[in-house]
Amino acid sequence: MKEGNIVLTQITQTDGQVKNRPALVLRCLPPYNDLLVCGISTQLEHHVKNFDEIISPDDTDFSSSGLLSKSLIRLSFLAVLPSKHIAETIGYIAPERHQRLLIALSQHLTRNIVT
Repeated sequence: MKEGNIVLTQITQTDGQVKNRPALVLRCLPPYNDLLVCGISTQLEHHVKNFDEIISPDDTDFSSSGLLSKSLIRLSFLAVLPSKHIAETIGYIAPERHQRLLIALSQHLTRNIVT
């Protein structure tokens, strides 16, 4: 499993239901190589500007993503999963998009930290 891969996995939704859905592997976490993933949805109305990213058929990395339609990569829909819970890898996104998402998440997590 590689960072930037899009995988199929079961993720618990906010309503408690478990749904098989695509997710983006953001990072592999030490020491057991668990995966920090974010869910991907076709519900574009949940888009958070300057945080989430929409990937559409016009994007250069859409064909490599394995996604079937315009989708929302939701940084606010995070989960940590053992790699054995990944059903399959369906594709990957461009390294530049992966980097933008990591930066957006990092900036959000470190905002207003008092040292």
